[in-house]
Amino acid sequence: MTDAAGAPSEAIRVLIVDDHASFRSGLRALLGTAGDLTVVGEASDGPAAVTLTGRLQPDVVLMDLTMPGGDGISATQRIVDAWPHVAVVVLTMDDGDSSLIRALQAGARGYVLKGAQRPELLRAVRAGAAGEALLGADVARRLSSYVVAPPVDGRPAGRPFPELTDRELEILDLIARGRSNTEISDTLVLSPKTVRNHVSNVFSKLGARDRADAIVRAREAGLGGAGDRAR
Repeated sequence: MTDAAGAPSEAIRVLIVDDHASFRSGLRALLGTAGDLTVVGEASDGPAAVTLTGRLQPDVVLMDLTMPGGDGISATQRIVDAWPHVAVVVLTMDDGDSSLIRALQAGARGYVLKGAQRPELLRAVRAGAAGEALLGADVARRLSSYVVAPPVDGRPAGRPFPELTDRELEILDLIARGRSNTEISDTLVLSPKTVRNHVSNVFSKLGARDRADAIVRAREAGLGGAGDRAR
């Protein structure tokens, strides 16, 4: 693990997580060619990534998925739960649908395959830092097959909004029930700041304009108990 000091405060701070030192070195050099990005640290496995994220508070964590000593999906979940303002962007060779869905459910804000062109990778990093979600072109095409699955008995097939983490889906369901942020905080025993960060992530991933828009989308997907809608 290394820590780079003296980064300009306006730059997007990036933590690289990959078990191959040569790949980390090449990625550090590539990111260094972008004037608005700076690498503040490197980790070789999931547990080290969690520790460094807590210490360095990067804007974006570029996360590999398969590493000895701790997988990237578990690390992503721990990072998002503890620091929801930190964006995790997966950078992996794993193009399997299962890994994609699990990573998004864990809270990843982006999923890019190794070998992607430099502009695509930089866009994903910048989007994550801006609170947006961005997937590689091939990844997005595959994900669309889940999103547009035909409805069953008038309700969307499968788990709604696979891009949301379990916690974010839980919060969206409470939003759809008419709960305020304060009520969500009390219900889930979370700090108001953590709830605000999760709500912001939900709106960003859904592309929702505001709370009302998110409620409409959530209820169309079957979230929000009917008994609570009169609140």
